[in-house]
Amino acid sequence: MFTGIISGIGTLLARQDSRFVIRAPYKPKSLEEGASVACDGCCLTLVEIDKAKGKGCVFAVEVSNETLGHTTLGDLQVGQKINLERALSLGEELGGHIVTGHVDGRAKVVSRYPDGDSVRVLIEAPARLAGFIAPKGSIALNGVSLTVNEVDGQRFGVNIIPYTLSHTTWGDRQPGDLVNLEVDLLARYAARLAQYEGPRP
Repeated sequence: MFTGIISGIGTLLARQDSRFVIRAPYKPKSLEEGASVACDGCCLTLVEIDKAKGKGCVFAVEVSNETLGHTTLGDLQVGQKINLERALSLGEELGGHIVTGHVDGRAKVVSRYPDGDSVRVLIEAPARLAGFIAPKGSIALNGVSLTVNEVDGQRFGVNIIPYTLSHTTWGDRQPGDLVNLEVDLLARYAARLAQYEGPRP
């Protein structure tokens, strides 16, 4: 479980088939093999950690074909930056919203422009996910918890503040880029209940 508050930016050092090697800015003792980390919003398991690589640490994750085919991870190239978040521990502050790390699909950045000190970004979601997105609701994009400003069909807008621009990869995102989208967990269950026709408890 995650919150959508990015705790570091990693760099993809190598990839071989489904194995990704990532440099992270975390203290060496803060990670353990078998733990979960969200990489651009995708919950992955740490399968190896090399704590002797200078500042920070280097870890490896294995990415399933399902994840490679339905998220942006399959398109990542060596040298690219990745939003990272370690799994939430009980008792920690829930600063964003409840994020599972189970990406629902890829969305497209349509436009971005300055809006005061922030940046206004227009996103187009897949048609099958548009009904889960509501004004003033929460959305996770590349693992970042954001508030939806307005919704028009499949398109919706978010504002990204300067802190988020400089502490995540959103400073580099441009029109045409694809990003990982996870709808709000509560919206997902509400929609399922509305569709369910079986007996109620």
